[in-house]
Amino acid sequence: MQLRSLNIATSIDVLPTGVIVEDRGPYVVVRSPSNHTHFWGNFLVYRQPPRLGDRVRWEADFTREIAPGGHLAFTWDDISGATGEARAEFVVAGYELEEEVALVATPQAHRAHARASDDVFIRSLDPTAEGPDEAAWAAVVELQVATREPGHTEAAHRAFVMARQADHRRRFRAGDGAWFVAETAAGELAATCGVYVTNGRGRYQAVDTAEPFRRRGIASRLVHDAGAVAIERMGAEQLVIVADANYHALPLYESLGFVARERLWSMAWWPTAPRADRHPTRTARDGAPD
Repeated sequence: MQLRSLNIATSIDVLPTGVIVEDRGPYVVVRSPSNHTHFWGNFLVYRQPPRLGDRVRWEADFTREIAPGGHLAFTWDDISGATGEARAEFVVAGYELEEEVALVATPQAHRAHARASDDVFIRSLDPTAEGPDEAAWAAVVELQVATREPGHTEAAHRAFVMARQADHRRRFRAGDGAWFVAETAAGELAATCGVYVTNGRGRYQAVDTAEPFRRRGIASRLVHDAGAVAIERMGAEQLVIVADANYHALPLYESLGFVARERLWSMAWWPTAPRADRHPTRTARDGAPD
């Protein structure tokens, strides 16, 4: 199976052991049996942008291939930023449409931010079940729940985060990456992110910063240091991070040596989704360092 999009390919890289990826010709099915609530672990990838009349067919494909009655999630393997008829077909029906930018840094270009904070310690968490870092893992859950996007209830998002964290820890115990935290001298969690390395591709996951620690150079320090570990100890030959096309973090990523390589659109619907005209999209799949 060949995909043009590095965003999509690395999104599949970070999914749980047991992920099912099946090529149906016009589209690719991605399923994560261990976490049915993960939108971007259970989605369809079409070869072309949507055309007029596609919504009924795409939704039928999703119901048949993945599951009925829950969320719906689609993307298309076009890195030029083409939207096709996404707005006319899907947004009018309540879908949230997101434009994402995939940025890539090579080991040679990767560099620290000039104002990176020295007020925190960066470390990776022990993924061992019931290991020494249980309190830190629990703090990561609370931060991710607190920074969830509009339209997701606390209970539903907590269930998703806990299932996703269990998936991460299983993968990291197998040596597929690590979860990093930035902590104060008192042990308070300031920021967090994960990095997977697959076939030389390092992909960031869930960059989050606690509200009191934003705009202090902490997340940029975390993103850099986590990337350095991925390059030096895990064999990453390139680092990939995905951000919302309209979010303010893009220049910050570029200051760390990342270069925008592709633009990709995706869209999702879920029963409690906010209307697109009421809630602007805030973040993409990897988050952003505030």
